[in-house]
Amino acid sequence: MAILSKEEAKKIIDKVLSYAKADETAVSVSGGRTGNIRYARNSVSTSGESNNLALAVTSVYGKRSGTATINEFDDASLEKTVRRAEEIAQLAPENPEYMPMLGPQTYLTTNPYSENTAKIDPEYRAKAAFDSLDPCRKKNLTAAGYLEDSTGFSAIGNSKGLFAYNKGTSVDFTITVRTADGLGSGYAIRDVTDVSKLSTKEATEIAMQKALASVSAKALEPGKYTVILEPAASVDLLQNMMGSMDARNADEGRSFLSKKGGGTRLGEKLFDERVTIYSDPTNPEIPTSAFGGGGGGRGGGGADGRPQEKVTWVDKGVVKNMYYSRYWADKKGVKAIPPPGAFIMAGGSQSLLDLIKSTEKGILVTRLWYIRAVDPQTLLYTGLTRDGTFYIENGQIKFPVKNFRFNESPVIMLNNLEAMGKPVRISGNLVPPLKIRDFTFSSLSDAV
Repeated sequence: MAILSKEEAKKIIDKVLSYAKADETAVSVSGGRTGNIRYARNSVSTSGESNNLALAVTSVYGKRSGTATINEFDDASLEKTVRRAEEIAQLAPENPEYMPMLGPQTYLTTNPYSENTAKIDPEYRAKAAFDSLDPCRKKNLTAAGYLEDSTGFSAIGNSKGLFAYNKGTSVDFTITVRTADGLGSGYAIRDVTDVSKLSTKEATEIAMQKALASVSAKALEPGKYTVILEPAASVDLLQNMMGSMDARNADEGRSFLSKKGGGTRLGEKLFDERVTIYSDPTNPEIPTSAFGGGGGGRGGGGADGRPQEKVTWVDKGVVKNMYYSRYWADKKGVKAIPPPGAFIMAGGSQSLLDLIKSTEKGILVTRLWYIRAVDPQTLLYTGLTRDGTFYIENGQIKFPVKNFRFNESPVIMLNNLEAMGKPVRISGNLVPPLKIRDFTFSSLSDAV
């Protein structure tokens, strides 16, 4: 397996740095194992496992930089790669926004690694697929699913003394179930750090229930509805919003955080006061790398080695922080906060069922897909519901409805918040089910 220990990675990085002649040199080494199994029409179609180990060298002369990569680790190959990076750097144009490399940093202790996940083998993947396929076959339903597990590491070091190492694991599972007539479809998604927390059977049973319940969908008129967005439905919109909190874009007028006429909306109340969003790399449910560019499982946010810390992005509806490149932070005289490796949206204690029971009239949305940006300055997005959309009346699911196209902004959505449930892990984040009023459905869709 292509996993180096912290000591092994540092030894290689130190050796590469010993060959360096440039003003500054940075080295990154990463590797890991990725396995998968895929099935469709109730049969496994592909499965496999890959191992990889790679190293990159970045050499800098003044404000000129060049990078070379390699996957051979003998001394001659390593030195040749350093020389190649230095050659590229001397030929490169100057980067007016280049920032000198960081020196040694202090990092939080995080643990995005699970030995259970690292031990996954083909037999486990086959059993996970069987646990999903078998109940579908028994009920004359058709399943299509994909499971991918990763175990990896990433280490970075430079000529100024910085060194950081991360080892992580992740498992991602998605399942779509269709009825025999093709008129009903259900979906479930799971991701974990520790595979002992994953049950493909449990996730599949939810998708089966949705598929059976979504047959003979009725058409409702498009318009504004109260909706209950399951976490799989809201997470993409929220991720798009979190990915749009770059300070430079805001300062230069290209963001939903830009003010007309100049300036940003940092410190303004943009959302319902119940909205609090933060990141914490030490959170035990979604642990991430302690440094930007951590790789090997969850985490990241740039490859310059800046520490990931607990950061509150929105506090009781007020925008508290934006993330900065080191160049832009230096220009503005502020701390260079990197993008988060994952985010946590605080929620309530209610279950999804509780939210349904409290709804007089509304629509339950399993997930959104084919999401596209319409207006980056208002974060307006369009997309479609899919794989289980249901009409709610007097606290009960009454019947399935045809899917809709939506046009909505997460900023408006989080101002029309009626209630939140208990956060759950979804796509590496913690997101609660959301009850939203006046969610805009613009047209109908024939997709199931």
